[in-house]
Amino acid sequence: MKSEHANDKFLNALLQINRTRAALIFEECYKGDFDFRSLEAMTIDALEQIGHGWEFGKYSLAQVYMSGVICEELVDRYLPRVDVKRQNVPKIAIAVLLDHHALGKRIVYSMVRASGFEIIDFGAGLSVEELVEKTLSEQIEVLLISTLMLPSALKVKQVKEQLNEAGAPVKIVVGGAPFRLDETLWEAVDADAFGRTASDIIPIIEQMSEGRK
Repeated sequence: MKSEHANDKFLNALLQINRTRAALIFEECYKGDFDFRSLEAMTIDALEQIGHGWEFGKYSLAQVYMSGVICEELVDRYLPRVDVKRQNVPKIAIAVLLDHHALGKRIVYSMVRASGFEIIDFGAGLSVEELVEKTLSEQIEVLLISTLMLPSALKVKQVKEQLNEAGAPVKIVVGGAPFRLDETLWEAVDADAFGRTASDIIPIIEQMSEGRK
């Protein structure tokens, strides 16, 4: 099954809220290379298309919600698991800044937990002030921020500035469509790292964990 064709078929299955069809496509793709990253890429592509379609009134809220539910079930089923609890790691949290489309965050959250890290989910649709307040209250050391739209991505700089003003040296890792479209954007908003995919987040966190006592 060619990847582009598989992506289209998977997208259509999600839009039709067809769990069985989506699961069969997922399984067929996995059997092709046994690589979770290909499943992740297909899932993110479909969810982003649905998310953008919803933003412009093309798809319904029910399609957005159920697509997320179906993808979360499938990702959890195929997610590679590490049967170990990490030691001496920073306190980690994840959030969607301003946007309410939290499907990409779900994948990252599941991936991080499956890799043995503890992580707090702050949720979606948070303002800059709300995210800063939660980060300071929970004494977060590594903050994963997901965005769907460019205006939200640009607000990351304000989050960084307010955390610095509060004397909290929080490491910010960003991800989402705007940062994949412009791979210099993460530096422009003063983030500390950028993850193109959920799989990229694990080595980034591992690197940030080095040297902790």
